[in-house]
Amino acid sequence: MQHIKWVENRFKGRSQHMKSVDLYSAERMEKVNDFHASMPGYEQTPLHELKNLSELLGVGSIYVKDESERFGLNAFKGLGVSYAMAGYFAGELDIELDDFTFDQLLGKILDRPPVIFSTATDGNHGKGVAWASELFYQEGRVYMPEGTAKSRLDAVLEYGAEGVITEMNYDETVEYVQEICRENGWVHIQDTAWEGYTELPRYIMQGYTTIVAELKRQLQGTNPSEVTHVILQAGVGSFAGAMAAAIYNLTNGRPPRIIVVEPQKADCLHQSAKSEDGSPVRVHGSLDSMMAGLSCGAPSPAGWEILKSVADGFASCGDSVSATGMRVLGNPAGEDEKVISGESGAVPLGFLYEVMTKEEYRRLKEQLGLGADSKVLTISTEGDTNPDNYRRVVWDGKDGYG
Repeated sequence: MQHIKWVENRFKGRSQHMKSVDLYSAERMEKVNDFHASMPGYEQTPLHELKNLSELLGVGSIYVKDESERFGLNAFKGLGVSYAMAGYFAGELDIELDDFTFDQLLGKILDRPPVIFSTATDGNHGKGVAWASELFYQEGRVYMPEGTAKSRLDAVLEYGAEGVITEMNYDETVEYVQEICRENGWVHIQDTAWEGYTELPRYIMQGYTTIVAELKRQLQGTNPSEVTHVILQAGVGSFAGAMAAAIYNLTNGRPPRIIVVEPQKADCLHQSAKSEDGSPVRVHGSLDSMMAGLSCGAPSPAGWEILKSVADGFASCGDSVSATGMRVLGNPAGEDEKVISGESGAVPLGFLYEVMTKEEYRRLKEQLGLGADSKVLTISTEGDTNPDNYRRVVWDGKDGYG
């Protein structure tokens, strides 16, 4: 059984889909980064070059951006949520967010009644909502799908938000939260979009682009345009879409090859790319994967439209691919930096390792042009957000839950 299934993106470059890419311009990216830099606890997260692993795999360079150190949250999600909350309050106050630092904005909202922000989450986004709600002196309500690890619920409760694990899958939980927000007058702050709900998801996606603003600085010694491949993990596609759009704009429309990886049992983008007309396809069922942050069945239209425009293809990956990435990053070759990367964070590196070392993927390696001249960028979006499972994978050699 192949643990990686690949589909080429035959919709890439079609002009009717390119308009949404403009929302993630290089100028917008820098303004987003400026706002984040004004927030308490902001620090640029590290970029590691794994030179020894590059030699072992036969590629020119491997870069790993480590988001486990972002705002002390062990994941990147605080970037999107904080910018979306700021955008929400700027709209309520009828002001231009670009004109305000975090402290200046906070000074304008502290005398207002607190807002209840609610979301559905597989873990990291909910923790980001809880953290940002506390930071902005608001209230958080977080709902999680069935099978969510208790450690992820505890991480939400730690920041004072209310948290509940439901008996529904991720997409059903999103629909449930949509309904209770409507009934109670809460603000639904979700990292996926749908018809009539686009503004906050757009702010969230723009918030993620601080990662690319930092990469631009960190790769100055190596021109960003010299990166040949970027491997991006996807759930609904908001993160991958934001990264792909920002990179596309940063490289003046001549981006590196963009490869999207997602869990095999929740591969909605992979299935969408296989559809006859490129319409988004929802995957139903339990969506069971240890890559909890990526276990989403319905693509976000905002993310999908971007990825349909600029991605080279979509890889549906078994949990063993992520497990490989976790072990390789956690047990570095030679003098390479150790990176503690969780299930959703490690799948891009796992994909690269599998394709470069397994004979069954030789044709895919050639198709993607991976070789001695390749400079590959991955983003580890989370640390060990499920510590028990991290140990099962890295210490005990398991390839999934249990």
